[in-house]
Amino acid sequence: MADFGREISSGYFLVPDAAAPLLDTARELDRLGYDYLGIQDHPYQRRYVDTFALAGMVLGVTSRITVFPDVANLALRDPAILAKTAASFDLLSGGRFELGLGTGAFWDAIEAFGGPRRTPGQALAAQAEAITVIRKLWSGERNLRFDGDHYRLAGAQSGPVPTRPIGIWLGSQGPKALRLLAERADGWVVSLQGDVEPIVRKTALLDAAAADAGRDPGEIRRVLNVQGPADAGQLTELAVGLGFDTFVLWAREPGTERAFAEEVLPAVREQVARERR
Repeated sequence: MADFGREISSGYFLVPDAAAPLLDTARELDRLGYDYLGIQDHPYQRRYVDTFALAGMVLGVTSRITVFPDVANLALRDPAILAKTAASFDLLSGGRFELGLGTGAFWDAIEAFGGPRRTPGQALAAQAEAITVIRKLWSGERNLRFDGDHYRLAGAQSGPVPTRPIGIWLGSQGPKALRLLAERADGWVVSLQGDVEPIVRKTALLDAAAADAGRDPGEIRRVLNVQGPADAGQLTELAVGLGFDTFVLWAREPGTERAFAEEVLPAVREQVARERR
């Protein structure tokens, strides 16, 4: 059992389809009381608007919901610019932005868009370097220098400084990636696709890696993308058994966002409170 006592939060996974009523959807989610809006990031997808442009627009038309890329495609996003963008969103929105970060996938499409083709080892090394660069750019310090295999800073000036510690949430999967997360990141973003066993195994790896790093596993936010029908009982078990605190609905049918916000999540919160008592 691993229940870290965090408040249960609701989220919605938004596919940035240019033909969809994206801003109307964001306004409705904000009205329904959603805590988070995660936006998919596949810049090479011709039918999608840019994730970060959409994030800025969403923050501008909402008042309470927090936005994060679910997760940013690092192979096509320079970490220094990611840091600047994240800090800008934080300042302009009153602290309503977190930074989800992935290593990249679909390498043919990434390469076609001018990005690098990386092996799994290279992608993970680049992610580790990116975390260093991002945190340096949030430090407020001057004359920043970093000389990595994938990224470098040569006397950069940091700023603006975020108003609060922005979370770096990694979309980690394998053992090495989970070790990096346990050592360096603030949150974990993972997807539930039917069978819960892969989530159970990965959670055990993350907890062990955190212990090896001398870190309390409860410090790491656990964000779960839930595809398909959301069952309150299963989500409750994931909260009190594996420590997940944020459930992000990937809706397949229109109208399910209302039921998730008004029926499923309240039931999860009630059951979790009962289990904790």
